[in-house]
Amino acid sequence: MRLFLPAFVFCCFLNAFISCADARQPHPPLVREHKEILPGAYALREYLPMLKGKKVALLINQTARIGSVSLLDTLLQLHVDVRTVFVPEHGFRGTADAGAHISNTKDEKTGVPIISLYGNNKKPGAAQLSEIDIVVYDLQDVGTRFYTYISTLEYMMEACAASQKQLLILDRPNPNGHYVDGPVLENKYRSFVGMQRIPVVYGMTVGEYAKMLMGEGWVPEARGLDLKLIKCSNYDHSVHYSLPVAPSPNLKNMTAVYLYPSLCFFEGTVVSVGRGTDKPFQQWGHPKFASRTDYYFIPQTTTGASHPLYEHERCFGRLIATEPNAALEWCNDRLQLKPLLEAYAWCTDKEHFFNAFFEKLSGNDLLRDMIVSGRSEEDIRKSWAADIDAFKKIRRKYLLYKDFE
Repeated sequence: MRLFLPAFVFCCFLNAFISCADARQPHPPLVREHKEILPGAYALREYLPMLKGKKVALLINQTARIGSVSLLDTLLQLHVDVRTVFVPEHGFRGTADAGAHISNTKDEKTGVPIISLYGNNKKPGAAQLSEIDIVVYDLQDVGTRFYTYISTLEYMMEACAASQKQLLILDRPNPNGHYVDGPVLENKYRSFVGMQRIPVVYGMTVGEYAKMLMGEGWVPEARGLDLKLIKCSNYDHSVHYSLPVAPSPNLKNMTAVYLYPSLCFFEGTVVSVGRGTDKPFQQWGHPKFASRTDYYFIPQTTTGASHPLYEHERCFGRLIATEPNAALEWCNDRLQLKPLLEAYAWCTDKEHFFNAFFEKLSGNDLLRDMIVSGRSEEDIRKSWAADIDAFKKIRRKYLLYKDFE
């Protein structure tokens, strides 16, 4: 049996809670966040009328919160008829390993059915949407092409269009939305970790990204989609927004979120990025780099990292940063290639340094070729400069918030 607070009492409590939520979030001095930044989910008065009397599905995970309250719990308290919760990679609680199979289940607290949109069922079928009027998307993204939440968004857009269901996006700030950089995807390397011709760091919120997909006709199957959007308040692309909840189990903090775009390339190599440690995506290493450095870490099985690469072995390499300010300074508003180039130089078995996943992450075969041929970081950056300029012209048409340029 579900117990509900009276809607009026709950709304009063929620509004008071929201008004002070940001004030309780401490931020390092360099993180230039306006304290009144609020994700779209906070604008309840704006979107509740769209949900009243509707059969609702949510596409959410642990990041879909208003203050410390799950969006699911909030909407149920307000008597919204939530029929289904769809979840992306890492599941409803955000604890599953990257790439792990997630089974359909029920939420223990509310009894609402949970349907995984990862693995063999990446796109909802007509039957899964048959009793739904509107789908609400609220996931905290990190603004990189290979982070799969935007791929899940694209599939949901197609499914809603096919079943003539409305899709409502509750927009959230992009913590890496203050720059654009990296190689642009070539279509032959299209996969679930890269579905569109965008750079690695594309500098858009999910709301802006969805508008671009629609406006450019990049998702023909979504043509005619009834798309609604609730914007963030007081956000723009020149600020650094600190996430209140970890978006996935191996992006544990803002340091990792800022370093992720540069270090994720190691997932397509023999080098560990520290999965199975307390600093994933803050460090990199390999057991055979012992002669190069004294720094090492030892991966162990942990939440979100079952039997990680080189489990129980010493991985020698580099620690990039341990706090957000240092990570921001190291990144310097661009994709950093030094770790990748250094690790390749250290590797004695260069023939087996890369694996087939690398091209899916980079989006082309040129990056690998240029590294193998010993080209400089400056030369590599020049290889994607023209594509970045072309993308920025497209991107500019769909921005909802003041840009960093």
